[in-house]
Parts: sequence; structure tokens; C-alpha cells
Amino acid sequence: MARPTRTTREQFVDVAMRLFWQKGYGATSIADILQAAGANAGSLYYCFPTKQDLLIAVLRRYHAGIHPMLLAPAWDGVEDPIEKIFALLARYREALMATDCTYGCPIGSLALELHEPDPAVRTWLAANFDAWTGAIARCLREARGRLPRGTNLRELASFILTTMEGGVMQARTHRSPATYDAAVRQLRHYLSHLEAAATLTERKSP
Repeated sequence: MARPTRTTREQFVDVAMRLFWQKGYGATSIADILQAAGANAGSLYYCFPTKQDLLIAVLRRYHAGIHPMLLAPAWDGVEDPIEKIFALLARYREALMATDCTYGCPIGSLALELHEPDPAVRTWLAANFDAWTGAIARCLREARGRLPRGTNLRELASFILTTMEGGVMQARTHRSPATYDAAVRQLRHYLSHLEAAATLTERKSP
């Protein structure tokens, strides 16, 4: 058997990303992947000895692609660091609307499905969440002067991730963006309060 090329390996990852998102990891069989890729089992197992190896490759792809696939498109033309956060959340809303509210964050969906994943999978799930919150934390650091002193930016970034994931999950359940929109409105309200508190403190400072 000829050694599979890098293109073949990447094709398997492309197919698995799509199928895991559409059907879920557990419901996607090896036969599904082979059929969608138009490949034979030997090629797949040469590249990925187990289905979990393929899952890890998918999670690595998501991690490497967070900026080019998600952040850069959402932030194109947006300069204000706080507005970058809401532009990213708006990107998820667009995905919800484009799919009649069936869209689910791929990493969030996998984390919910895999109740007790193996350590290697859990590590890459966590790395993806960390990359997301890290990007939001950088936005918050850029806006640090507009937030109260002592604000825990990493915890605030994690709270924003929780707002997004919870909003998407409820929107999928209700097949309506209403709960997502409500969560984003409350987040904006909260950040506005933080900015107002910071401004008030600064005015009172001697």
C-alpha cells in the first residue's frame, strides 16, 4: 500500500471535523469517515491508528485555527477591544441564524458529549478553551484602563466564555436566538457597569 500523503491525512481531519460537528463524535463511525473521504481503511489507520487519534488531530486543528478561522474574521475592521468581544459573540449568533439555531460550538459540543474523556483528549479540549479565553483576556487587558482596578481579567474572560456557551446551548434547545441575545445584552450591561465604576473611581481619586 502506498504511504498516504499529507493531503490524505489533512483530508481525514477535514472530514472528521465536519462529521463530528454534524453528528457528534460517538455517532460518527469509521465507515462514515471512510465514505465521506472516499478512502480505504488502510489509509485511515496508517494516519490515525484509532478514532481517538483522529479526534485529537481535529482538536489540534481547531486550536491552531482559532485566529485565522474565528478571531480574524470576527475582528476584521474592529479596533475597540471591548467591541472585539461583542463582535466575536455576534459571529456565533450569525452561525446560529444561518443554521436555524442548530449550530453548536464544536469544542463545547465535544466537551459535553465526552463526559469523561481520556487525558489526552481532555488536555486538547482544555487547550482550546484556554486559547479562547486567552484571546478575550488580551482584549480585556487592552481595555484595562476602562475597568476597575483589581478586576480579575482571566476570570472575566472565563465568564464571557460561559455566557457564550450557555447562550448557544439554550438557543439550540429553544430553536430561537432569544436566550442568546438576552445573555449577550446582560453581558454588555455588566461590562458597561464595570466601565462606569472605573470612571467614577477615577473621578474621585485625588
